[in-house]
Amino acid sequence: MLNRRFLRIKVLQALYAYLESGETNVANGIKHLLDSIDKLYELFIWQLSFLVETKRFAENKITENKHKYIPKYEDLHPNTRYIDNRLLNVIEDNKDFRKHEAELKINWADHQDVVKNYYDKMRETPEYKKYMADKNDNFASDKKFITTMITNYFADLDVLQDFYEDKSIYFCDDYHLVSSMLINFFTEMKKFDVDTKLPSIYKQENLEANADEKFIQDLFRETINHDEEFGKLIGDNTNNWEKERICLMDMIILKMALAEFVCFPSIPVKVTMNEYIEISKYFSTPKSRIFVNGILDKLAKKMTESGAINKKGLGLLEK
Repeated sequence: MLNRRFLRIKVLQALYAYLESGETNVANGIKHLLDSIDKLYELFIWQLSFLVETKRFAENKITENKHKYIPKYEDLHPNTRYIDNRLLNVIEDNKDFRKHEAELKINWADHQDVVKNYYDKMRETPEYKKYMADKNDNFASDKKFITTMITNYFADLDVLQDFYEDKSIYFCDDYHLVSSMLINFFTEMKKFDVDTKLPSIYKQENLEANADEKFIQDLFRETINHDEEFGKLIGDNTNNWEKERICLMDMIILKMALAEFVCFPSIPVKVTMNEYIEISKYFSTPKSRIFVNGILDKLAKKMTESGAINKKGLGLLEK
C-alpha cells in the first residue's frame, strides 16, 4: 500500500526524531521507524472505521426521525443515498476490515460527538448536497464523493485530529499521510468484496517480499552512517549559504537523497531528485523546493563526474 514516496516520508520523520532526540543507537532508530509504520496502518484502519461509523450514525438519525412524535414528510421518506453508499457498505461488510477493527478494539460508542461533528459539517457542504441529489447513482460516484470529502475537508477536522492525538502521538504525526493513503486506496480500488483482503502496509508486487521494508531500513542506516560525510559535502556546495543556516529538515532531505545517489544503484538519479524535491514542498520551508533542487542538481553532476555515483540496472535509466 505504501508507495516509495510514503516510505521516504516515514524515514524522513524517523530521522528527524532520531537526530532531535540525541539518540546514537541506529538499531533503536530503526525500531522506532518500523513501529511508526505499524501505527500508520493502525490509523488507516481507524479512519476506515470512522468513515463507516458516519454511515451508521446517519442510519441511526433516519431511524430516530421516523419515530418522532410528529414526523415530517422527509422524516418518513428520507434520502438514503449516503447510507446506501456502496463504498462504505462494502468496507463495513469486509471480513478483513472487521477483523482488524476487532483486533484494535475500535468502538465509537463513547465518541459519537466526534462523528456528529463531521456528519453535521458534511451535510452543509455543497459536495454533499450535490451528491444527495445526483441522478448518477453508481459505485464510481459513491467512491468519488468519499474521496472528495477526504480531499477537501479532512485536513480541517480539528475535533477528529484532537481525538487521534489523545490516542497516540504517532496518529497525530500521520493524520494527513493517512488521508493520502485512503484516497490512493479508494482511487485504485477495482474489485473489492466481503472476502477481499485489505492491502498490506508494504507493496507485495516485488519478487523480494520484504523489499520495501529493507529499503527503509537501509535508507535510514545509510543516511546516518554517512551523516558527517554528506554534511560536509552539502556545506562545501552551498555557495552563499552557511551550513549552519540550513534548516534541519532540509539537511535531512538532502542527506537522504545523497544516500540514494551513492548506496542505491538501482534507483535512477532523476527519480531520487524528483521524489525529494516533491517531499520538500510539504515538509520544509516555502523556499526549500528551489534550494533542494539547486543543491541536488549540482551535487548529482559533480558526483557523477567523479564516479561517486555508480548506477546499475534500472538505475541507469534517466526517467
